[in-house]
Amino acid sequence: MDRAEAEAIYDQGREVVVAVLVRMDEQIRRLEERVARQDERIAELERKLNRSSRNSSDPPSSDPPSSPSHSKDPSGRKRGAQGGHEGHGRPLLPAWAVDEVIEHWPERCRCGHVFSAGEQVPVGEPARHQLEELPPINVRVTEHRRQRLRCPECSRRTRAALPQEAARSSFGPRLQAAVATLSVRNRVSREDTVELIEELFGARISSGTVDAILTRIAAALADPHDDLLRRLRAARALNMDETGWRTAGERRALWGMFDQRHAYFAIEPGRHEDHAKELLADTTAIVTSDRWWAYAHLPVKRRQLCWAHLRRDFTAHAEGLGAEKQFGEIGLELCERVFWTWEVFTHTSDRRELRRTTRSLQRKYKPIIRSFAAKRARNKHCRGMAKNLLKAWPALWTFASHAGVQPTNNHAERGLRSAVIYRKLCLGSQSEDGELRTARLLSAHTTCRLQRRSLFAYLTDTIAAHARGHPAPLLA
Repeated sequence: MDRAEAEAIYDQGREVVVAVLVRMDEQIRRLEERVARQDERIAELERKLNRSSRNSSDPPSSDPPSSPSHSKDPSGRKRGAQGGHEGHGRPLLPAWAVDEVIEHWPERCRCGHVFSAGEQVPVGEPARHQLEELPPINVRVTEHRRQRLRCPECSRRTRAALPQEAARSSFGPRLQAAVATLSVRNRVSREDTVELIEELFGARISSGTVDAILTRIAAALADPHDDLLRRLRAARALNMDETGWRTAGERRALWGMFDQRHAYFAIEPGRHEDHAKELLADTTAIVTSDRWWAYAHLPVKRRQLCWAHLRRDFTAHAEGLGAEKQFGEIGLELCERVFWTWEVFTHTSDRRELRRTTRSLQRKYKPIIRSFAAKRARNKHCRGMAKNLLKAWPALWTFASHAGVQPTNNHAERGLRSAVIYRKLCLGSQSEDGELRTARLLSAHTTCRLQRRSLFAYLTDTIAAHARGHPAPLLA
């Protein structure tokens, strides 16, 4: 509007001027609301753009190249071992563990003298060098011939029966265990497994045979898999976590339950509270997890929230503005003090001091968290997390009073890591039977790793027992 138009409106009288001003005020208010919405949308987009594994539960593999590195600050020293460090040479095996000894004698002295056979008398201890080598591996083929005999009384011919362990498969327990170990532990594809078995062992095998072997082994693991669930439900403390899964392209969820010696995996339709209840059943264990709502049905006295997840959440808030930034920085300060307190406890094992320190932290920080939970405009972006923390406040400090409970859920995340890599390589399952097979094989693999035992040896014993009709050995 130029000056002439404004003067024309003014000349029309008071009512016209007031109407124009009211209409202009409405337009300005609508524009301000639109700008405010756009600002909120831009802020939300920037927040999503800045998401990384540092400030969210996203895996590090999803971080963009521009995200800050997780590596430590450079120390200024050169790569590799530093001068004066203690060496870590390979220790020699004792003489009784050596399969073959080859003596080497010097042929001539540096002065030119040539030693004769009679002069080969050792002076002092010999310098020992051990070489470890794989023996040539060839598949041992056993042919079972079922002979026929004619009965002298009835003249009927009778053929011998195969032993039970030989009748179930054309492959022995060790070869089947090798196939499963390559597929599950080493995450080798079906085609590559076929090539490796043929190249290393000289066995004739096909991709379909690999699949049949894995199905047979999964059937043998039925009882050990059920036993793992019973043991974990009876544990005093356990860790739980879940991640996405795909079955025939549809969204599913892979759940994991862990204690210090056992791991149980199950693939469920989703990540809802009903699935958590079904897995936990009537357990009285203290469950360590993140703040995912599926665990909200558990009493807070039987929960431990993961402080590592909290630190990532506080980091995201600390990258905001105003009260949100202040809330995030205070939360990060609390996290560092909790981790330092736990570090001291791991060295001193003084639980009384641990409880005293955590009580002091609660008295100091709970009122601060409560101030950010107040219904104020400045708390808009941090009020939700503050209220959630206050609601589950006792579950933040369970680790201080109960042995075997840690302040983080890192144990479950480490247990899930191999399963996540397996999912990325195999792209999930194709059927419900495939889900069950995957869950059983992953449970056996992760449990063997926690118990520091050989997956290959365990599967060999399990397959042999199943072939003879005996109960499979449990992963106790």
